[in-house]
Amino acid sequence: MPDGLTPSTQPTRVGETEYPFRFSVCTLVTRREQYDRMLETFRAAGFGPDRCEFLYVDNTRGNVFDAYQAFNLFLRRARGRYVIVCHQDVELIHDDVAALDRRIAELDALDPRWAVLGNAGGIDLAHRAVWISDGEGRRFYSEGSHFPQRVVSLDENFILVKSEANLAVSSDLSGFHLYGTDICLIAEILGFNAYVVAFHLYHRSVGTVDEAFHRSWRELRKKYRRALRDRYIRTTLTRFHLSGSRLSGAVMGTGIAQRLVRFYQRWRARLARRG
Repeated sequence: MPDGLTPSTQPTRVGETEYPFRFSVCTLVTRREQYDRMLETFRAAGFGPDRCEFLYVDNTRGNVFDAYQAFNLFLRRARGRYVIVCHQDVELIHDDVAALDRRIAELDALDPRWAVLGNAGGIDLAHRAVWISDGEGRRFYSEGSHFPQRVVSLDENFILVKSEANLAVSSDLSGFHLYGTDICLIAEILGFNAYVVAFHLYHRSVGTVDEAFHRSWRELRKKYRRALRDRYIRTTLTRFHLSGSRLSGAVMGTGIAQRLVRFYQRWRARLARRG
């Protein structure tokens, strides 16, 4: 190395990350008594200090963070190999940490590109995959599906994220709903998969579909209509058209279509300069 280089300017080899904990259990807290009960059941189920850290966001005095902000904060601060983001009113009275370890091992063998798992989610328009007991005393299981089941969305009561996937939820969405859907979409765009596994816990509530939920639903749809829109891409070396539709891609990707679009864009630019 040349003289005069300080240690901070020396090249650094990047290797595998070492995680102080196997699990980080992260919760947004509004009711302390529910969270204390949750902690009690997790610890009794084997999530001890030798392999687990517990992180929480304190919203007991008001919504300091919404769920999207809290989720990304947890993913940045967590030191576990696996980051669990769960509701304060879930209780591990059925399965334990050994069961979760087995579910993770099953996924590792099945699909090395898995990045997110949960206990409930949507497969397609006709099918869900659910393994949970809820606050109305109902017990949901496979609905005819085997486990693990690949899904396109996850319920937010319990979501586990593989840290090495470096995921995040959208910074341009907010509220307390549908971030489980958002992180599954983000994972798929980045080349990863999401699954529901047979990890059985008790969730005190049954979910709320109110105006706040519908607002989050509208904003999520608006965001992904914009993010996944048809578009032309110009790089320093090439031009091409991106589309989820083969027909649209075939038509708009032709040389004639690209010339017409370039003409239109230059015309708009000239009008803007004159204005």
